[in-house]
Amino acid sequence: MHPDLILFNGRLHTVDRENPQATAVAIKDGRFIAVGGDAEVMPLRGAGTQVIDLQRRTVIPGLNDSHLHLIRGGLNYNLELRWEGVPSLADALRMLKTQAERTPAPQWVRVVGGWNEFQFAEKRMPTLEEINQAAPDTPVFILHLYDRALLNRAALRVVGYDRNTPNPPGGEIVRDANGEPTGMLVARPNAMILYATLAKGPKLPLEYQVNSTRQFMRELNRLGVTSAIDAGGGFQNYPDDYQVIEQLAKEGQLSVRIAYNLFTQKPKEELADFQNWSKIVKPGQGSDFFRHNGAGEMLVFSAADFEDFLEPRPDLPQSMEDELEPVVRHLVEQRWPFRLHATYDESISRMLDVFEKVDRDIPFNGLPWFFDHAETISPRNIERVRALGGGIAIQDRMAFQGEYFVDRYGAKAAEQTPPIQRMLAEGVPVGAGTDATRVSSYNPWTSLYWLVSGKTVGGLELYPQGLSRATALQLFTHGSAWFSSEQGKKGQIKVGQLADLVALSADFFAIEDEQIKWLESVLTVVDGKVVYAAAEFDKLGPPALPVMPDWSPVALVPGHWRQNAPLVAQVHQCVGSCAVHVHNHERARLSNAPVSDFQGFWGAFGCSCFAF
Repeated sequence: MHPDLILFNGRLHTVDRENPQATAVAIKDGRFIAVGGDAEVMPLRGAGTQVIDLQRRTVIPGLNDSHLHLIRGGLNYNLELRWEGVPSLADALRMLKTQAERTPAPQWVRVVGGWNEFQFAEKRMPTLEEINQAAPDTPVFILHLYDRALLNRAALRVVGYDRNTPNPPGGEIVRDANGEPTGMLVARPNAMILYATLAKGPKLPLEYQVNSTRQFMRELNRLGVTSAIDAGGGFQNYPDDYQVIEQLAKEGQLSVRIAYNLFTQKPKEELADFQNWSKIVKPGQGSDFFRHNGAGEMLVFSAADFEDFLEPRPDLPQSMEDELEPVVRHLVEQRWPFRLHATYDESISRMLDVFEKVDRDIPFNGLPWFFDHAETISPRNIERVRALGGGIAIQDRMAFQGEYFVDRYGAKAAEQTPPIQRMLAEGVPVGAGTDATRVSSYNPWTSLYWLVSGKTVGGLELYPQGLSRATALQLFTHGSAWFSSEQGKKGQIKVGQLADLVALSADFFAIEDEQIKWLESVLTVVDGKVVYAAAEFDKLGPPALPVMPDWSPVALVPGHWRQNAPLVAQVHQCVGSCAVHVHNHERARLSNAPVSDFQGFWGAFGCSCFAF
């Protein structure tokens, strides 16, 4: 019974109170079989054991995002240009211009979530004129949080919006003095106009969707994510839009464990959806890599209070309770776990009235259920959640919308939005996540930065005191496991648990708060196998896949903007857009390769700065 893999000479933070620190682990058949010191673990080595020297790297359990739209994000990842973490609007517009020139008709350039204007040095949004100048001919769709979208003139033409197009319910097509659409779409009071317009764009063919999903998982692995709970989402239909992820699961090609919730897509037909689905799939059905997790985050459309702090709080319709109750009754009868999107305490109060009414007739009796988001939940409602055995999955939406919240409700109210400390003090299960990809970034370190520093991505201090780093990490690992009914199975580096861990590029527990945003993995292990490796571990990981199609934004700007201090200071002296592309993950390892290897890449952008 020799281990398949031993990792030693590390600084392991296990998130296990009984054994919080270790230097080595042994793994067999995808599970930890020993966690301790080098002297304890190394004697277990056999002739066929792979041994990796961690070289004193800080190691944590694999990160588990309790609310990530991974399936939808994967299908579209190769189509999307990312502004996540980009430091200036000038950089973002150069990226847009470069991609518009590379994108063939009839495809669009899409910037979909993960950014806001406060991250930019200029502290402002792009104007429609700037977008049209950057991309005069290629359709461009830029989503800003859940409040608006910016379309250039080419995109307006292809979606067919003109002076005769009426405003759809819940949205506004902004018009000029002559009644012509300007290119600005406003969600008022919900995001349906934004979803529906984005859905008009061409999709990738199936083969490219497979590649796109694998690229997205690799990017998540680069950032240390090994598990996620998929929250469904708008225009993600079951089972049609699940064929790619199911295919990858059957072929053993998932590098992120996924527990998926089913999200109804039909207003007024929600109960019929859940009645049908409960006949064909059961909670927990699947494997440790891909398994069904229940219903939500939409249970009925009338119970959706989309957060948009630029607009007043929406009042849910009077019909909400009558529509929500039969759905919840059905789910409890079928013993289906469920989750429900809720931003405001006023909405949560009414939802809890429904839950408590159902519980009196059909006891929840330990059935897992939880609220997502819950930014303004009150102490009283936290107690009600606890009494019903529920949890609260919190996300970093305030990191991207905190400035808007403060403008509307004041800095004092923002100090308890969301009231994480109170949730923990009440003993309510809490898990952390991102809610990527339409509002927040999928980068977990952006979220962990917000949890620890109490600041937005634009640097606004929201909270007088953030969480301790140990607590923040616990919420993103062991804490999130509760939300897929996998507590005790993953989220800790502990004997018997699934062998998922991450060696970090720097010590999360020692670096300055501002540096947390730039952490990433140098070694990601899932199920006891290396799925991503960089820096001194580079040769241990699987090679990167070619990006399909070759014009994809991911081919040039894969993933979240990366900080590379030794290079950035010099590259920012260059012309054109190379300051953006220095962050290309597969080409940023210049310390381990001659610069001449990258001549063709840099030359494509008119960069002559090779004196690194």
